Amino acid sequence: MSHASRLRALAESGLVHPNPAGVRAPLFVPDAGFFLAADKVQVKYEMLRAHLVEGQPVTDAASVHGYSRAAFYLVSASFEQLGMAGLLDQPRGRRGPVKLRAEIAEFIRTTATGSGAEVAAQVADRFGVRLHRRTVERARGR
Repeated sequence: MSHASRLRALAESGLVHPNPAGVRAPLFVPDAGFFLAADKVQVKYEMLRAHLVEGQPVTDAASVHGYSRAAFYLVSASFEQLGMAGLLDQPRGRRGPVKLRAEIAEFIRTTATGSGAEVAAQVADRFGVRLHRRTVERARGR
């Protein structure tokens, strides 16, 4: 894979390091071939390895890889929880509606009738949960 095609693939996947110029670790010298400072996942992995295997202090490992000490700890915790998948950025924000539990969604799709506002009122009466009419409409798939 050429350098240009690798950069293009990283960009399409959202995996470009936010500060590749800040990566000063010796492995990532320009034209290093395998090691690419623009590869966010590779840089995060090498940052963790520099600390855990080589014994570099956290601040040094983070700094030479273009990250802050706080970011190091976030990457480390994510890696500890999820392994290699933890090196990928997680989408920000909620992972879906908080109030829309499975039984409420099922009720909306199979039992409730009426407009979004009417169904929201039915949900409030039956489950004690107040939903916005748009949440109801999205749950119906409209």
